[in-house]
Amino acid sequence: MSNKTKQKRPNYTIEFKQDAAKLVNEKGYTQKQAADNLGISLSAIGRWVRAEQGSPSPSAIKKSVLNLIDQDELTRLRKEVEQLRMEREILQGAL
Repeated sequence: MSNKTKQKRPNYTIEFKQDAAKLVNEKGYTQKQAADNLGISLSAIGRWVRAEQGSPSPSAIKKSVLNLIDQDELTRLRKEVEQLRMEREILQGAL
């Protein structure tokens, strides 16, 4: 393993993602222009735009497309499930 520290991905709020997607969908910005102006990656804004449009992407053939609010809730629920599993394991170990 290398001694390089792993760079943490930034966390953006759902409102930020929706506003960024609106720049492309409603204001006429290209994805590249919006990404450059906001200082985010082109792939990130592409995902957000597709999620807000609800249009199928190549990866959407295998899974359903979730809008940004659904993605945010899914992430939150997955974290909550993981937390509950850890708590359950701790309690089972105490018995």
